[in-house]
Amino acid sequence: MNNKSKLSNQLSRFWKLLGPGLVTGASDDDPSGIATYSQAGAAYGLSTLWTSLVAFPLMAAIQQMCARIGLVTSQGLTGALKNNYPRPILYVMLLFSFPAIIMNIGADIAGMGAVGNLLFPSIDATYFSVLFTLILLGLIIYLPYQKIASTLKYLCIVMLVYFIVPFLYKQDFAQILKATFIPSIKFDKDFMGILVGILGTTISPYLFFWQASVEVEEMNKNKKHLMVNKRIIHEMNEDVDFGMSFSGFVMYFIILTTGTVLYNGGIHQIDTVEQAAMALKPLAGNLAYLLFAIGIIGTGLIAIPVLSGSLSYIVTETFGWEQGLNKKFHEAKAFYSIIGLSLILGLSLNYVGISPIKALIYTAILYGLTAPVLIAIILHISNNKKIMGEYTNSRTSNILGFSAFIIMTAAALALLYLQFFS
Repeated sequence: MNNKSKLSNQLSRFWKLLGPGLVTGASDDDPSGIATYSQAGAAYGLSTLWTSLVAFPLMAAIQQMCARIGLVTSQGLTGALKNNYPRPILYVMLLFSFPAIIMNIGADIAGMGAVGNLLFPSIDATYFSVLFTLILLGLIIYLPYQKIASTLKYLCIVMLVYFIVPFLYKQDFAQILKATFIPSIKFDKDFMGILVGILGTTISPYLFFWQASVEVEEMNKNKKHLMVNKRIIHEMNEDVDFGMSFSGFVMYFIILTTGTVLYNGGIHQIDTVEQAAMALKPLAGNLAYLLFAIGIIGTGLIAIPVLSGSLSYIVTETFGWEQGLNKKFHEAKAFYSIIGLSLILGLSLNYVGISPIKALIYTAILYGLTAPVLIAIILHISNNKKIMGEYTNSRTSNILGFSAFIIMTAAALALLYLQFFS
């Protein structure tokens, strides 16, 4: 009984320790991520499984840098840039961030609307998109950050369904191991588009801003802002590592699931949410659509507050306005107004005529094209002793960070070359 109680207490303490890192990792597997990984599996089978192995240490390293910047400076990325670098660098960051985040919000809202229509075909998807936008606005404005964070942690569980489906099939484990550990790359436009999309939706720029700013929120909540030390940094690293590994496993199993079910079933191009939902049919049968819809809606509810919050942190830090999800609306009107505006702008993209699945994948590709610039800025900040003091990057962090920059830059340039010169 003693041992059981001890284990229970340890698990409880570990669960409480998990905060921004886990939520960041879960929001990484948003509807855009699900669509991109599903298309990768459908189009190329198991050929892109290796990307999850490569992406995990890279995204963990970048997110740790962002979290450390927040902890050490008590500011988000935007604040660190504003106070220590020339204004043009700040404006470049805004230019590369704003359009992609708005498009991501719009694509996620459209995806949630599409699965609502999947469950209730008599109701137009647009009505569901409006409904989800209003629900999100209410939740973000009226619930304090602590409640949002604790709710988001539990919503992460919906992604575990993808861990089950591949085991319902007889698998060639030798082929899975080969696809996992031996990279396979095709130098053509479609494959490079998927590769850039996978990297972009995994190492997503909006998460950089969120991670730094939400660490500041956590510090303020726990009164740690005067006590940053190696223990705090270690706890942050554990949180981020767990969140990123959770994200990486979900990514791996979505590709494995769709590569097993859709690719082998002859579905190589996903154009509708119905086609993506079919990947879960072996587990849920006629309830596959319901299970898929819960996954999309659940991850959308996780990701959209993170997306809109990231954008609001960027803008309010730029202009020195009051900010914070811990504040009430009347204490940070500009902060919450920007969140509301970003949701409305995102919702308006539902009317441009792009299918939700395509919008989700295009968003991932746009992130893949813009992320290298932001990674370069983060590397510079986290190696700047004037800003970070004794908490500058380790050699390992720099190796992983520069690897992320080089790999994403090479993939982006290859895609642009194939798009315009082949």
